Amino acid sequence: MTTTPTAPHRGRVALVTLGCVRNDVDSEEMAGRLAGAGWELVSDAEDADVAVVNTCGFITAAKKDSIDTVLEAADLKDSSARTAKVVAIGCMAERYGSELAEQLPEADAVLGFDSYADMSTHLSEVLAGRPPAAHVPRDRRTLLPVAPAARQRAAERVSLPGHGSRADARGPRAAAPARSLAITPLAQTPVPASGPPVVRQRLSQAPWAPLKLASGCDRRCTFCAIPSFRGSYLSRPPEEVLDEARWLAENGVSEVFLVSENSTSYGKDLGDLTALEQLLPRLSEVDGIEVVRVSYLQPAEVRPGLLEALLTTPGVAPYLDLSFQHASPAILRAMRRFGSTEAFVGLVEKARALDPSVGIRSNVIAGFPGETEADVDELERFLTAARLDVTGVFGYSDEDGTAAADLPDHLPEDVVAQRVERLTALADELGAQRAEDRVGEVLAVLVEEVEARDGGGSIVTGRAGQQGPEVDGATEITVAAGAALPRVGEVVAARITGSSGADLLAEPAAAGRR
Repeated sequence: MTTTPTAPHRGRVALVTLGCVRNDVDSEEMAGRLAGAGWELVSDAEDADVAVVNTCGFITAAKKDSIDTVLEAADLKDSSARTAKVVAIGCMAERYGSELAEQLPEADAVLGFDSYADMSTHLSEVLAGRPPAAHVPRDRRTLLPVAPAARQRAAERVSLPGHGSRADARGPRAAAPARSLAITPLAQTPVPASGPPVVRQRLSQAPWAPLKLASGCDRRCTFCAIPSFRGSYLSRPPEEVLDEARWLAENGVSEVFLVSENSTSYGKDLGDLTALEQLLPRLSEVDGIEVVRVSYLQPAEVRPGLLEALLTTPGVAPYLDLSFQHASPAILRAMRRFGSTEAFVGLVEKARALDPSVGIRSNVIAGFPGETEADVDELERFLTAARLDVTGVFGYSDEDGTAAADLPDHLPEDVVAQRVERLTALADELGAQRAEDRVGEVLAVLVEEVEARDGGGSIVTGRAGQQGPEVDGATEITVAAGAALPRVGEVVAARITGSSGADLLAEPAAAGRR
């Protein structure tokens, strides 16, 4: 009988993740690498020898949260906590590197994406008092060829957080053995020797999980710095995505949430722009996966075939995450984007013609340089006509290295704040109206929690297919005493009986899924 060698114990490490669900994937890949190298993962930084903060570098507020979290973790070093060292990784660390290290001496190391594959060695060195030099930032778009068709081969030489299977199967700096360990919070589960390695450890017991579809972005939106530190667009090969989906299903996941910087570009570097349409039905057929959800779609890139696949493929959530950002043609041009109220409303109408129950969410920016009252009126006209389920409103702020920072006619901060408040109030009202309109509908709901009520009965909390994780509200199903209860991770039919803001209230329904 042969056994898999056990890596020597390196110490305790806690991963603290900030920002978007793409960072969640990166942290779970990091957790898999560290666990396979012998580190004991703990959930609380106070119980760790080293706290690793996966930072966000998207907007000013997110960067402040990242710095505050590093400082909070550093404070543990002077308390009775076990924590001895604090390391910053993630987007902010990648974006600012040595500059961040100089301004934030409380961090014992600031490491970029190129350090991920050998993070175990780096953390050991940090604990030994020999931290590696701070990451030196560079434009990661220069690491891949300009031509998308030439990128797949070159990608084997580039660190790609969240693409763990590729890095460990073929990359030159693989940190884990080919037969690595994939560890759940409850048990260690060896990846079958017959299959490719999945370098990931679940850090949550939720019945849904993000799954990285691609990394980077080729768009040049004037307000966004992401392409400079995430790099050019690169799709994960379909088989890698499917392998990881199967692994997630084996580890308690019922819903996979496909994430990227721009999901509508999937396949451009694989030689087939219909790659996502072809991948969706294959994902929905993975044993154990009940729901496939797609995030972050660029309206200008939503082709008729893709829209149809998203809204008619069995098992794919009736859900569109459309990045509109604005509706005034003048502001969209200044953002280097395309569209108008008429074009965007037309897209929404096409979606609802395919599936009237579709849930649609978006984000918009208020106070972009040069935005006039007429531009705000136009954005309000679009929001009113589209009646989206959820709209996030963000106030514009300058980002280092972006073209918008050099544009004329910046608005005062108080004007930006007023417009954010005005548009948020409208968006919330329209979202609440959309939720009210769902009363009487029978929707498929992924069960996330089952809780007994005082006095009998139970409350089942989950999300309808029209609600994305964490930010789009929830569905609360009241179950009578003595009735059969669903299990967490199961998809059940629920009849909507009421609403509270974006949240839906429901009762069990005998009718089938959507």
